[in-house]
Amino acid sequence: MVKSVAVMVGSLRRDSINRRLARALEKLADGRLQFHELHIGELPHYNDDLWDNLPESVARFKDRMDHSDAVLAVTPEYNRGYPGLIKNALDWGTRPYGQNSWANKPAAITGTSSGVIGTAVGQSHLKSDMLNMGMIVMTRPEAYIQFKPEAYAADGSVTDDSIRKFLTEFMDSFVTWIDKHG
Repeated sequence: MVKSVAVMVGSLRRDSINRRLARALEKLADGRLQFHELHIGELPHYNDDLWDNLPESVARFKDRMDHSDAVLAVTPEYNRGYPGLIKNALDWGTRPYGQNSWANKPAAITGTSSGVIGTAVGQSHLKSDMLNMGMIVMTRPEAYIQFKPEAYAADGSVTDDSIRKFLTEFMDSFVTWIDKHG
């Protein structure tokens, strides 16, 4: 059975390298996982007063989370942390009190940047917060990806053999993680 994965891409830029990585992962998981991007950029800043007249973007987000089998965060790293865009989504997902959409969801984190250590520090902060939200976060393998534009084709496929092999193993591990904890 194909599992549904809610995907948070932590960059708003249309041509984001993290969005390209998410597309590549989706292709590598084809037939095993069905990805649904959460469009977290549409969420208003968290404000408890908004529950009285819930914005449609929040209702769609909560519904998608409630009907997903797992979560994949694909994050850039900003100033040694992850973007506030993701933190805002984490906050919306835990509310209202007693309706935590993240609770007990198998989850994985990856991200890419031009730097040699990818998004390692930002992922570390995000992992801690995701655990605090009640997600069951995959800890191995870790996937800190140095982005190399020539390694990805326009259709989202990975053209570099070593990167494709590593990302395939990452997705294989995620599928196993979802099956075990979902």
